[in-house]
Amino acid sequence: MPALKVPKRKAEPVKRKLKRLGVYDGKRRPKREGEFILLPVVDDPAVRELGYEVLPVELPLRPERQIYKNLESVLAERLSEEELKHLRRYDVVGDIAVIQIPPELEHRVDDIVWGLRKVHPFIRVVAQKGFHEGTFRIRDYSIIWGEKRLETVHRENGVEIKVDLSKAFFNPRMKGERYRLAQLVRDGEKILVPFAGVLPYALVIARYRKVKITAVELNREAYELGLENIELNRKRLKGEIEFIHGDAFEVLPELPSYDRVISPTPRGVDALVLTLSKAERWFHYYDFVHEAGIGDFKERIIEECSRQEKECNVRVKKVSDFKPHVFKVCADVRIR
Repeated sequence: MPALKVPKRKAEPVKRKLKRLGVYDGKRRPKREGEFILLPVVDDPAVRELGYEVLPVELPLRPERQIYKNLESVLAERLSEEELKHLRRYDVVGDIAVIQIPPELEHRVDDIVWGLRKVHPFIRVVAQKGFHEGTFRIRDYSIIWGEKRLETVHRENGVEIKVDLSKAFFNPRMKGERYRLAQLVRDGEKILVPFAGVLPYALVIARYRKVKITAVELNREAYELGLENIELNRKRLKGEIEFIHGDAFEVLPELPSYDRVISPTPRGVDALVLTLSKAERWFHYYDFVHEAGIGDFKERIIEECSRQEKECNVRVKKVSDFKPHVFKVCADVRIR
């Protein structure tokens, strides 16, 4: 993985610039090397245009919760130790901070907003998330500070993604997973992405690889945002994206097969048989699985490969926590 070798005195301004460009890799820690700092970056041509040496260096990954420790340390001067224990994980989407306020901290909302603004001075909206609603997994949000909007432009992995949290599902925590898949893809592939949302997977892959992607999305508002995102990133993309509005279960049977199928399957949807049938060489299938059922999940995929007369190697990877003992997982399948 690449790192930018920067003189120590310039490290902070360069780091800020990398974040503005969307090429700073927050999953890894910087490292000091003499009078230089090695800043973790994604593999992007924009990095090499900054004029600093780019090194292939293995930098340590951050612990999963370290990203969120800054807020806790800032609020330590205002909240008690017992109150700090109730702080929930939060997300930043563009210039919107998305949080949950448990009942134990409802009297500390102003302090939490103050802490978020101190840690993330660029945010313009703080929204509290409610429950998912409807077919398209749209959350209910209430704005507790800032501008009265849920639309923003989120930057990650060298692309810009226009999002409206009131209209389309978007998960910023999948940034690293989207980058991982982009690195697995090779130029020349034909790729299918059903349940494509506002195109985060397709955009990141097309940013790095010269490929042809067919994406399918049922939510009309997510589809319209996705079309805007293609135009927004037009000059950044190496690959091509064809975006189809429709139900994957109706559209996919009419499509040909593809070198690689990536299925960011919505929770509660079973699309394994259909999506696997369209994959010729590689298949990535996401689902939500209890830790005790991961072995059964893998076996089900192997059995479906056999039923479709495909010889497969299957590796199941935990992608993120969903709730206690339940994980979002990805089955990486190589079809021989």
